[in-house]
Amino acid sequence: MRSRPIIRGLVVLAMALTGAVAVEAPAVALAPPDISLTNIRTHLQQFQTIASNNGGNRRSTTAGYTASVNYVFNALQAAGYSVVKQNCTSGCTSGAGPNVVADWPGGDTNQVLMLGAHLDGVSAGPGINDNASGSSMLLELALTLASQNPTMLKHVRFAWWTDEEQGLNGSEFYVNSLSSTERAKITGYLNFDMIASTNGGYFINRITSSLGQTIKAYYDANFPGLAPEENVEGAGRSDDASFNAAGIQTSGIAAGASANKTSAQVTKWGGTTGDYDPCYHASCDTFPSNINDTVLNRAADAAAYAVWTLAVGTPTGNDFSMSASPASGSTSAGGSVTSTIGTTVTSGSAQSVALSASGLPSGATASFSPATVTSGSSSTMTIATSASTPAGTYTVTVTGTGSSATRTTTFSLTVAGPPGCSATNPTDVTIVDQGTVESTIAITGCTGNAGSGSTVEVHIVHTYVGDLVVSLIAPDGSAYSLRNRTGGSADNIDQTFTVNLSSEVANGTWRLRVQDAGPSDVGYINSWTLNLGGSTPPPCSGTNGTDVTISDNATVNSPITIAGCSGNASSTSTVAVQIVHTYIGDLVVSLIAPDGSAYVLHNRSGGSADNINQTYTVNLSTEVRNGTWNLRVQDAAANDVGYINSWTLTL
Repeated sequence: MRSRPIIRGLVVLAMALTGAVAVEAPAVALAPPDISLTNIRTHLQQFQTIASNNGGNRRSTTAGYTASVNYVFNALQAAGYSVVKQNCTSGCTSGAGPNVVADWPGGDTNQVLMLGAHLDGVSAGPGINDNASGSSMLLELALTLASQNPTMLKHVRFAWWTDEEQGLNGSEFYVNSLSSTERAKITGYLNFDMIASTNGGYFINRITSSLGQTIKAYYDANFPGLAPEENVEGAGRSDDASFNAAGIQTSGIAAGASANKTSAQVTKWGGTTGDYDPCYHASCDTFPSNINDTVLNRAADAAAYAVWTLAVGTPTGNDFSMSASPASGSTSAGGSVTSTIGTTVTSGSAQSVALSASGLPSGATASFSPATVTSGSSSTMTIATSASTPAGTYTVTVTGTGSSATRTTTFSLTVAGPPGCSATNPTDVTIVDQGTVESTIAITGCTGNAGSGSTVEVHIVHTYVGDLVVSLIAPDGSAYSLRNRTGGSADNIDQTFTVNLSSEVANGTWRLRVQDAGPSDVGYINSWTLNLGGSTPPPCSGTNGTDVTISDNATVNSPITIAGCSGNASSTSTVAVQIVHTYIGDLVVSLIAPDGSAYVLHNRSGGSADNINQTYTVNLSTEVRNGTWNLRVQDAAANDVGYINSWTLTL
């Protein structure tokens, strides 16, 4: 939670007391799940480890925050979410990391229930209650929804915000980047900030709102006499304020920060009359000492109740769902791809469904065989491109129009340009007022990394270019700012930018992102051309930052694949290893070459010492660089466990 802004807090509290647009809650069709406290604590331990390994904190501008982002992003992506790292290109602290925004497929996308928690902490400590507690609970809730995969009535979106502690900046950027149409689709936002305070209470943001009453209903039904209260202390101090300011109804859960628990609250909830969180914004905000498991567990199950009440249910009448298998495909311009469009009866009887597609790039067509199916059957969709179809990645929406319902699914189409290091996308993309849009180019057949003198030729038609933030987004998500609200009232951008992209692999989908950050004026991306040069050889190194659990008395591997590096490795190759383990004398650590040769790095030395953070120099001159290398770790004794945190191979 950010520090207290008194005037702003009073304004938002007044908004809460006056109420807002009501959100109608459908009846719960399925019992909400019990969210695993054990799993939440696992996430909390991971955030603690990340902080410990990165200067002791997870502030938005630090490596600790970047590692936190990657941990959340990777877990969500593996669970099947459509997840993006949204760079905060205006209003955030310089160097702040991205928001993480994840959508679960399904549900009415015109009715979006959104849940969020800030992922950053303060520099004083690891930020475990503030706010790894909300972030961890939200992650486990998202993973539980994915594993249960219930029928969705509303669309559910989760977000982890950057730079909250510096002024709610990440959530404000997100809300401001939405068009009025997209904002209107968000029927409610639930915020989770400091939900495990050790001397905590049970607080609900805007408790009298329809959303707040949904959360309160859970506490009232399961814990009679608990009597949650309005979150007066937190009014205007967390990310729900950004949504309130945009007219979106909000609520959420908190357990209190630096205010004192009253004697009446002690009678109801236990604890003492001291601070709700004695370690608020302090170095002692650590795991597990600064977590109240009971308060946390109840908040998690209340959040699940809210999601299942507001967004999960069983449709009535005749209804069906749709799917695309595979859900993505690629082809060169002039080629075609196919996907099986399946339909499944979800309630009632089967019905006739007519299939169509939208969102196709210019020069591309979609056909269906058959064009009309009975729900429960499938059709083959063929997307054919022409030689003039611009390279890029496109989201194609497949619509099934039935006699009783209309449903959609999506297919990601990638059109590769001719092999080479440059390509153009001439397709117009409308820039809506105060919205953010993107145009894509897919580069293929360009060996190695991009050049240090890469160019981006941009043609944008717009009547007030001082409104525009223009960025190049690399395939790995890195953002390169081209223009940032310069040019004032001048019309149009026709400019070629030179950018050092030598750290970026050339092949992949690149995006020109344009944000309209001011009111009134609109326009469109006319065309843009990317020329990467491809003259810089790829680095003969790689990193695997995915955690691999080292079970007791077990052997595990972590791979790195090297490609595009000619010849043999160096006689002074290096292996930088970071392993978290409580007794490293148990461990045998080896580098396994692509041909199976083993190079022992660490052989049960170090006794009872914790962790391995060491760079080893190895003569690999007899080994071909290209191929899959493995870091193999054997736990050769009982009791202690840990995990491979990351490792880097430089050949």
